[in-house]
Amino acid sequence: MKKKILIIEDEKELISGLKLNLDFEGYDVIWALDGEEGLNKALKEAPDLILLDIMLPKRDGLEVCRELRGQNVTIPIIMLTAKGEEVDKVVGLEIGADDYITKPFSVKELLARVKAHLRREKREEKDTPSVYRFDDVEIDFIHFKVKRKEKEFDLTSLEVEILKYFVAHRGEVVTREAMLNEIWGYERYPSTRTIDNHILKLRKKLQDDPAKAKYIFSVYGEGYRFMGGL
Repeated sequence: MKKKILIIEDEKELISGLKLNLDFEGYDVIWALDGEEGLNKALKEAPDLILLDIMLPKRDGLEVCRELRGQNVTIPIIMLTAKGEEVDKVVGLEIGADDYITKPFSVKELLARVKAHLRREKREEKDTPSVYRFDDVEIDFIHFKVKRKEKEFDLTSLEVEILKYFVAHRGEVVTREAMLNEIWGYERYPSTRTIDNHILKLRKKLQDDPAKAKYIFSVYGEGYRFMGGL
């Protein structure tokens, strides 16, 4: 069955070019020209992945992303950003986007990102339990939830993959490069700071004070070590 990709973008020429290449790769492509229409299609059409521009009429991409995550839509979202929109990139990742690519971009790179995220979505994790508990924390990988004390937090699909990777390698030092390759699915990436943003979000959900590492520890010059359950 074809994977469905939703493009939310107001540049018709860009949509045409993306659709041509995605069609050639065997994807089912739908699109929307503004944020409001894109949000409605994302909720009704159940796409497997969304390419979401930040600058959109009616509702901008950040608002669309925030609304989708607020309604527990966990499918991968790749933000399309203009050169120099560094703040928007960071905000997008903080509110639940899985990835971003900066315009102008090569079609080859975009297709690699799309394939990587779709591959990650269907990857089997036979060694990862459906629920993982340590101290007062419970990670529910099936329902994309973290429960801590009396609080409950939603997880994005990418946060689930990061936590699965940490659990599988608990106690080990994992490099940012290895995480980008294993989780995102490709070795070259614009900035390893992307991982650091996701780690900060996870710390906020796993512990009371995210400023003091309790389960996910930074290893200077290398990456991270996850100690939950050890």
